[in-house]
Amino acid sequence: MNESNIVAPWTASVIQGTPIPFDLCRTLAKVEDLVASAVSRGARLVVFPEAFVGGYPKGHVFGSHVGGRSDEGRDAYREYWEAAIDVPGPCVDELAAIAAGYGVHMVIGVIERDAGTLYCCVLFFGPSGSFLGKHRKLMPTGAERLVWGYGDGSTMPVLDTALGKLGAVICWENYMPMMRTAMYAKGIQIYCAPTADSRPTWGASMQHIAIEGRCYVLASNQFLRRGDFPDSYVSSFGDDPDVVVQAGGSCIVDPFGRMLAGPAFGEEVILTAEIDLRNIARGKFDFDVTGHYSRPDIFRLTVDERRQAPVSVIPSTCQHDVNGGDRHK
Repeated sequence: MNESNIVAPWTASVIQGTPIPFDLCRTLAKVEDLVASAVSRGARLVVFPEAFVGGYPKGHVFGSHVGGRSDEGRDAYREYWEAAIDVPGPCVDELAAIAAGYGVHMVIGVIERDAGTLYCCVLFFGPSGSFLGKHRKLMPTGAERLVWGYGDGSTMPVLDTALGKLGAVICWENYMPMMRTAMYAKGIQIYCAPTADSRPTWGASMQHIAIEGRCYVLASNQFLRRGDFPDSYVSSFGDDPDVVVQAGGSCIVDPFGRMLAGPAFGEEVILTAEIDLRNIARGKFDFDVTGHYSRPDIFRLTVDERRQAPVSVIPSTCQHDVNGGDRHK
């Protein structure tokens, strides 16, 4: 971003909210309410947690064990698949309409279905309602691999927006040094980190990334109690509706690692902070991890951004003869 494009300081909001798990219509209504509330605080960017739309199945084992799956687990997966969204699709259109209705940039975690596979994704929207792109989580963590597929390098965008260079890294992808390096090399300035990790150590990781990348880090997590899930939901957290399943920990960090808002725990909350991109250049004066502080003569990273398709079709080199035979070109 050149000097003429540097924008004046603006306000970002991070949503630590409670969706209605697996209920698309009610969750979309909640998204709109939360966006309206954030915009009333002056927000020009609103960041939602991982899997806010479609649901994060915390505590569910999907009837699985090493070497077997139960019929109940297969039905649970089917229900989860039915709660996911198509990208593009009607839900994406509704989210775009919300962004347009409030004139705001929006970053939101969703569960995408593509044929029989589910992906944990982040979707990006512009203030005119444009769908700017998506990022599929590269590496589901632990038991997430039971229900989510793997993304590839074709959906790792850093978007050049009116607010700055915007991207997202989901949950424990943030512990993958090479992925972080790839994002830094793309010049990310507004580093969104939707997550399901509510451990107190998460904030320290976000501070490290902000200092390492000399970028603003906006980390967003859900606040969930057992009672927010359907009564029929099978959970390792038991049946007490007041048990906290996901405590939050959302925060906003500046390029020097200073906490501007949060971390917040134990409640639904909207965090806001001023984003001043001039602080990025101030920070990179003494540390630019993929610039003057790099050593490409010693360390190099190769990133493959091709789509990894499971089936490649090579067209036939033969033409069918009108007389019934085949002939080579």
